[in-house]
Amino acid sequence: MFEDFHLASILVATIRNAPVLMFAALAGLFAERSGIVDLALEGKMLAAAFVSAAVAYATQNPWLGVLAGVGISVAVALLQGFVSITQKGNQLVAGIALNIAISGLTFVLAQFFFAQGGRTPDLGQARLFDIVLPGSALVADIPFLGWFYTQFLGGHSALVYLAFALIPVVHWIIYHSSFGLRLRAVGENPHAADAAGVSVEATRFMAMLCAGVLCSFSGAYLSLVQSGFFLRDMSAGNGYLALTALVFGNWRPLHTALGCLMFGFFAALQVQIEGVTFPGIGKIPGSLIQMIPYVITVIVLAGLMAKSVAPKAIGLPFVKSR
Repeated sequence: MFEDFHLASILVATIRNAPVLMFAALAGLFAERSGIVDLALEGKMLAAAFVSAAVAYATQNPWLGVLAGVGISVAVALLQGFVSITQKGNQLVAGIALNIAISGLTFVLAQFFFAQGGRTPDLGQARLFDIVLPGSALVADIPFLGWFYTQFLGGHSALVYLAFALIPVVHWIIYHSSFGLRLRAVGENPHAADAAGVSVEATRFMAMLCAGVLCSFSGAYLSLVQSGFFLRDMSAGNGYLALTALVFGNWRPLHTALGCLMFGFFAALQVQIEGVTFPGIGKIPGSLIQMIPYVITVIVLAGLMAKSVAPKAIGLPFVKSR
């Protein structure tokens, strides 16, 4: 049985699975630190995935696809901000409504433009391909070092490296920049921040702008790296898993990233378990294996929800004191 498990493959797959959640979780971190519940991560991911794939296919340039994905995700984030911040709407309802609307709209547009059952054509050369690190050929045959350098550290797309590079950057912004200080103040006590001269609405809109940019990379990664096309509802609940990672990480960048790696690991393990015969059990049905990430989600939420401390003003619309 144990011969069927390949630890090296699981670790590499973990690195490749994590960026989808990392980008979305860091996006949610900015929004929720400002006091906005970001249930629309799923919708922003889907919108960016579709537009990135469509533009990349039309131009045969994946980077133009990424830029287009940034634009549509930011537009959705600002719309979400208008409803939740300017109009003081219910943030949970706004997020769910955007998710439902975008799920249907991307399918309709994909069918209208490409007529392939709600998906885009295969991107082919318009995908973001893996980067080969310098000197990979020289060390490829060296035991462990070859695997570590060429497959674990190397052989990933630019978005993978960007995801991991953003972790310390976001940490510095949140805890060591003036914007991060205003962001945390607005999320904890917006009335005190307003009394100190901080514009609560402007800070929250800036947080939503950051969320839109970061979440777009998650959608672009789905279509331009992992699959090579857009498919209806291809985000497959990753936006909600990213929110779970945010709770797991107690709204802190480094711990949130660890939560994303944990979910990435279990997703990779799920693939390895398929087809394995366990003593006394036999082969586990594929439908049960697919439940693993969601079972872990329930366990994490049940075990950590009481211990996690969310920003105090999260979900509460700000009404300026008179």
